[in-house]
Amino acid sequence: MIIDVHTHPIFYKAISEDKDTLDYRKRQFGVFKQSPSPIESTLQEMDYNGVTRSILLPIDLTTQSGGWIVSNDDVKTIVDLAPDRFIGFASVDPYREDALEELDRAFGELGLKGLKLHPSKQKFYPNDERLKPIYEKCLAYDKPIMFHAGMSWEPDAPSKYSHPLHFEDVAVDYPELRMCLAHFGWPWVKETVMLLLKYPNVFTDTSILYMDNALDFYKQVFKVDMGPLWIERNLNDKVMFGTNGPRFKAKRLLPALQAMDFRPKTLQKILGGNAEVFLGERRNERPWLN
Repeated sequence: MIIDVHTHPIFYKAISEDKDTLDYRKRQFGVFKQSPSPIESTLQEMDYNGVTRSILLPIDLTTQSGGWIVSNDDVKTIVDLAPDRFIGFASVDPYREDALEELDRAFGELGLKGLKLHPSKQKFYPNDERLKPIYEKCLAYDKPIMFHAGMSWEPDAPSKYSHPLHFEDVAVDYPELRMCLAHFGWPWVKETVMLLLKYPNVFTDTSILYMDNALDFYKQVFKVDMGPLWIERNLNDKVMFGTNGPRFKAKRLLPALQAMDFRPKTLQKILGGNAEVFLGERRNERPWLN
């Protein structure tokens, strides 16, 4: 079982018929060389790589730039095409006056399974008071949050908002709220590791941007920047497989991850087991991590 916890469905043909909408997505996401493809191509690619399910992440930029990179309704449309393969998340712009109503609609009416927030792109600090009702709404529905953390490739997305230390207040105030600080918070990897060690409800994913190639970059981050056994001994319940597709592909990241010589049980957790806990589909086998 492999679950990709971090994909952005911006080039799915089923939601890309309007040229202006697609152009807006490309500008805001900062990817220009790809074009829409049918859902069958995505499913074939998932099958080829052994990916069982993928989490689809929208981004609401209503007050920042007047649109969505992918909307909650777009995500619902894709999930309905292959409900056994896709896990749809919601997004909401925290500055919207109707943010809570939209979140109620996304969780209650659309049936979306979690929330995506991007502090850099949506320009808020995670410990801002205005976010508290949103966090409490997620708790009320028992939904996890996928936070962007660290550097963003997207234009107009200052990194200062997504420094991992800004998430610590959230982890302290809401110990029952499952949250993922995506991308290992790169380049603030050690700050992210500190939060992973300290707070049972904090996860991260492997969708780290890479330079040169995925294998060399994983070796640098997992074996040099971090101690070579940190994941194996201390973080094996906290790391989830994610690609950040379409920016990076599973066919590059999976072989690199599998070449890290993790124990089979650790690799199994990274590839899918920890995602099940994050999604609330099962409890961690270690009670103190629930």
